[in-house]
Amino acid sequence: MSGNEAMIRATGLVKRYKDVEALAGLDLTVPEGKVLALLGPNGAGKTTAVRCLTTLLKPDAGSVSVAGVDVVNDPAAAKAKIGLSGQYAAVDEHLTAYENLVMIGRLYHLGRQPARDRASELLERFDLTEFANRPTKTYSGGQRRRLDLACALVAAPPVIVLDEPTTGLDVRSRQLMWDVIRELVRDGATLLLTTQYLEEADVLADDIVVIDHGRQIAHGTADELKSQTGGQRIEVVLASAADSDAAARILNEVAVGEVQVSDGGRELQAAAGQEAATDLLRVLQGFERDAVKVLDVGLRRPTLDDVFLSLTGHAAEAAATTTDATEASQ
Repeated sequence: MSGNEAMIRATGLVKRYKDVEALAGLDLTVPEGKVLALLGPNGAGKTTAVRCLTTLLKPDAGSVSVAGVDVVNDPAAAKAKIGLSGQYAAVDEHLTAYENLVMIGRLYHLGRQPARDRASELLERFDLTEFANRPTKTYSGGQRRRLDLACALVAAPPVIVLDEPTTGLDVRSRQLMWDVIRELVRDGATLLLTTQYLEEADVLADDIVVIDHGRQIAHGTADELKSQTGGQRIEVVLASAADSDAAARILNEVAVGEVQVSDGGRELQAAAGQEAATDLLRVLQGFERDAVKVLDVGLRRPTLDDVFLSLTGHAAEAAATTTDATEASQ
């Protein structure tokens, strides 16, 4: 397929669990060789979408194709095109990494020696050679996640679906996974990545779809989504919460929208106008005039966290909902 073709296309996906509508007409398109991040909090419908895309669930309505194959009508052919790494490492903990990979290769009918060769290749690629002959139950979380992703690549699928691949990993392990994902993209893979980590979507994705309650609420690049929150933000850390009211009054003179106050009144932020630097200067002059003491003050661009909050009215780390429990039980 050419680079302009959609390797993943979902149209009008609907999935209901009794009285819970996990997906409510979701559309997704991922061009060949690109990374689409499906972004949303717990319960947004990300895992249900992944299961519909990878033949694990049949949608109640809508259509899905992967690499030109109809997922609903020809699931067996679709599975051959997809490598899936789910939220939890799906490896046999009683087998070694090498044995896990060889077993999967044989299940894909690679043949004994090709399966062994592929296992060795992937162990080296994912920096697991040192642990290749240890039972996977002795692995760290990061090692298990890397092995799970290696298992998803045994058959060299053109489409890779990663469902929250770095959830629960420490910073170093997360960075290692990001490096692996970048390498896969350089090699021409097409990726759908679900995540709750806004930084992850910002770093890895060519395109982002934000969903909430099974519906798309925004779509664009990271920069396009950030532009929806307006311009830069003025952030202030006060020396004393006693100055909070005075600082808020001064910020209100230049703010676009409401001034946000946190940390017991010591931290404030507000969206600046078109002339952000001039607005900041006015705020500093106001602080000096009214003897408001600050520990830190500055301008910053909006983050994807700001975008999500502005779009949904709640943080991306929102607590699990009924949909989470329903998805987990399936």
